[in-house]
Amino acid sequence: MAETAKRRGGTANGTTLRGLLIGAAAIALAACSGANVQGPGPTAGPGPVTAAPPGSTIGTGSVKIALLLPLSAGGAAGNTAAVLRNAAEMAVAEFQGPDITILVKDDGGTAAGAQAAAQAAIQEGAELVLGPLLAESVRGAAAVARPAGRPMIAYSTDTSVATRGVYLMSFTPQNTVDRIVQHATQAGKRSYAAFIPDSAFGQVVQGAFQEAVSRSGGRVVAIEKFPLDPSGVTAAAARLSGIAGQIDAIFVPDPYDGAAIQALSTAGIDTRSVQVLGVGPWVGNTAAARAAPTALYAAPDEAGFRSFSERYRARFGQDPARIASLTYDSVSLIAALVRTQGSQRFSETILTNSSGFNGVDGLFRFRADGTPQRGLAVLQAGGRVVSPAPRTFTGGS
Repeated sequence: MAETAKRRGGTANGTTLRGLLIGAAAIALAACSGANVQGPGPTAGPGPVTAAPPGSTIGTGSVKIALLLPLSAGGAAGNTAAVLRNAAEMAVAEFQGPDITILVKDDGGTAAGAQAAAQAAIQEGAELVLGPLLAESVRGAAAVARPAGRPMIAYSTDTSVATRGVYLMSFTPQNTVDRIVQHATQAGKRSYAAFIPDSAFGQVVQGAFQEAVSRSGGRVVAIEKFPLDPSGVTAAAARLSGIAGQIDAIFVPDPYDGAAIQALSTAGIDTRSVQVLGVGPWVGNTAAARAAPTALYAAPDEAGFRSFSERYRARFGQDPARIASLTYDSVSLIAALVRTQGSQRFSETILTNSSGFNGVDGLFRFRADGTPQRGLAVLQAGGRVVSPAPRTFTGGS
């Protein structure tokens, strides 16, 4: 996961990128977790969320950037798009005079729609593309943006769409799995098993888990998949009953109602002595906490998002979707780079600076291959922080 070396860059006045981007840019990300400057207090604003009309703009600055979202997609995607658009508006308002204009484009939630939206934005002068949200839409937009030399900061969690010049802002399964396995290794865990849902998500986290354990020098004793039908979970858990004495930890990435952990206990795996490792969906999950109170998972520190949510609620009259912080942080970052980095503001060297940036959800950075890295905390199932999120990326890792 580490970059091989730290990149340093000069600015016009000779200051280093680390000092500038973890200093000035982090401060510019209003109300960031870990920043020294508080964001503005709640302000009155419009009521419940409504979708912005296609082709609308946010801000009046001289530097144009695109924001591609599935505003007309309907359903969950369309609702999320409206919230993300609002978060972008809030970032511009709280930054106080950013020299940017955001060209909001509807990608319709399709690859073709995203390709057309990106083309239109670039023709209107967009220097960088924020979004899209969906993986296929990212691919469509990238087919236009990359040949045009326009970098993208997208919101998909699918790392297969990341590449040079197409950076992901999201929280990926790989990030959360890396963090929890790293913590378990530091706690002396060496032998692992996994109880994985038989789903596309399960396939992704299984690969990430095997890679993380291998990097840590541990070994995977067994992997068992369980069906999404609850009636099959008990039978799948029983197939792991013989390995209980051979493992230090078991990875259970999908216990939304605690049933998977309960099935393991029934099969004879003592979840009090074998460390249960989970994933971000455990945030606020009381059923999982009851099933395995000592289970651990990785997630961003929630303090920054709580502050963000309060301000969003005051402005728009409802709670934001959890991923609303992605557009808020990416717009704030872009505004800060425009203010501080001159003509090199969106260069690869700036965007992939190894020191990273700080935002609502804490520390983050983009690797050269487009994949993200996040500074995550380790929490117990009940919500207690066991290992705080890092404040810096050290050693280029």
